[in-house]
Amino acid sequence: MTGWTTHTGRAVSLPIDGIDTDQIIPARFMSQPRSKGYGHFLLHDLRDDSDFPLNNPAAKGASILVSGRNFGSGSSREAAVYALVDAGFRAVIAPSFGDIFSSNAVNNGLAPVQLAEEEVNALHRALSNRAMSVSLDIQKGRLTLGEIEFGFHLDPVWTQKLVEGWDDIDLTRAWASKIAAFRSADRAGRDWAWPKRQAKDTAH
Repeated sequence: MTGWTTHTGRAVSLPIDGIDTDQIIPARFMSQPRSKGYGHFLLHDLRDDSDFPLNNPAAKGASILVSGRNFGSGSSREAAVYALVDAGFRAVIAPSFGDIFSSNAVNNGLAPVQLAEEEVNALHRALSNRAMSVSLDIQKGRLTLGEIEFGFHLDPVWTQKLVEGWDDIDLTRAWASKIAAFRSADRAGRDWAWPKRQAKDTAH
């Protein structure tokens, strides 16, 4: 996974509260192989409405989604994040997120940017019926849309994972040398607490 620090891309407004993971990708599509991509399943059932914002030609190629409260609530399916990432999104901006969705997002390079509700509403107004370019700097915690500029906070560990392109396994590996040093020191000081190594039986 490729890490990133700044991103400028087309943003699209989806002013709907409570979009859950089953709406982001309906369960019936999750048996499809990831290798074929999940992007065309994104918000599949909501797209039946011709007026749905992502059906607007101006939304084509959008990489930043501005949505409503409690985005990504519901089940813990990581496929919801796959659908967003495979559709080309790098960030979702909302007043609040489902906790597990946020963790899954970061592990897949998708930034869950939380702003105050009035700030998100200002973005919705600016993006009403059109898509505009938004710039994000996840290290500085800054969002810019024209003359609009907002600050946001990401957990420092989440920021590191996004910048480095790491998931949880990569993050653990980054501490491998310190983990090994701790194990060695702990074994030396508390040998009684460690399982005894058994000599291999060489008898035939």
